[in-house]
This record gives sequence, C-alpha cells and structure tokens, in this order.
Amino acid sequence: MEKETHFLLNTPFKPSRAIITLFVVYFIFLLAFIGCFTALPALSVSDLNPVVSVIIAVIAILLLAFFVIWARLYYESMWYELREDEMSWRRGVWFRTTGIVPYNRITNLDLRQGPVMRWLGISTLSIQTAGYSGQAIPEIKIEGIEHAEELREFVRSMVRGCTTHSDGTGGTTPPPSPKTTDQQILTELVRIRTFLEKKN
Repeated sequence: MEKETHFLLNTPFKPSRAIITLFVVYFIFLLAFIGCFTALPALSVSDLNPVVSVIIAVIAILLLAFFVIWARLYYESMWYELREDEMSWRRGVWFRTTGIVPYNRITNLDLRQGPVMRWLGISTLSIQTAGYSGQAIPEIKIEGIEHAEELREFVRSMVRGCTTHSDGTGGTTPPPSPKTTDQQILTELVRIRTFLEKKN
C-alpha cells in the first residue's frame, strides 16, 4: 500500500486552520498576563465605579474580537510552495512579506512544538540558512503544520538532492567546480603563454 503524501512539488500549501486557535490562545494568555498587573488591581479596589469595570471588560472583548479577525486574515494570507531547487512563502495582512530560500543555502531544519501546539496537533518547522546561521531568528518558519516530520524529511531530501545553485530568481546556475592551488597556477600559466604567443 502506497504511503499518502501530504506535500508535493510546485503545489502551494497552507498551514492547518488550527493556527488561528493557536494565535487566539496566545493572545488570551497575553491579555490575562497584562490584566494581572493592570486591570485586576484596579478592579480589586472596593470603591471602584462599576462603569469603569464595564469599560475595561468591553475594551478586552473588543481587543479579542479584533485579534480574532486579524488571525483569520493572516491565516488566509499564508502559503508555502516547494519547488525543484527552492522554496517560496508569503504572509501578511497589512504588510505582505514574501521570500525565496534556495535549498543549497539551508543548513538546519528544526521542529518546534509547545504544549498548546501539541494539543492542537501542529508544529513549526524553523529553517536556518547559511546567511542566518549566526542569528537566533531563522530565515523562515513554516508555522502551524500538520505532518511536520514528513515535511522536514521532504525538505531534507530536496536539500540532499540539490545539484544546482539557485540565483534567487527561479533560475539556476551550474555549481562552481572547486580548483586546487596547482590547478589555478596552471590555468594562469596557460593564459600567460597564450598572451605571449599572440604578442609575438
């Protein structure tokens, strides 16, 4: 029986819709954290006007509703695509961000899954490249992915099988052939000889 493949070349794919829930849960945690140090002390005052309590609750609800809308729009803007020699991605609601990562620049593939992500059955694949190796932030994060292990193995196989170098525009250039010092000296001597023969 053939194993089901969830990722195909030249076929854009999106994260799981569970990423919307993940964003909302994180935002609720953030609101609760802020509320513990700001709104909660104010609400605990015995002579606090009830109107203030209602205003604080309404602001929190409006912020949450706004964030839920933003999370849905952000999810709709996200996509990734694996090609023969590179991967591309796009995301963003107000400010769109796109990028292309050639496989021959990829140095690390790390899976991350926190408690909430584990509960939702999704993971994040962080992709580090040669130019970003010294930085803590990966060049690209494929977020909210189900079957993340399969995706990591798929990308890893593309990295191993990459025989050409992408020029970052979808085109390819042949890989440079490494030359030893002796070969470089010989090449230079041949050039000098050719030049002198033409001169005589």
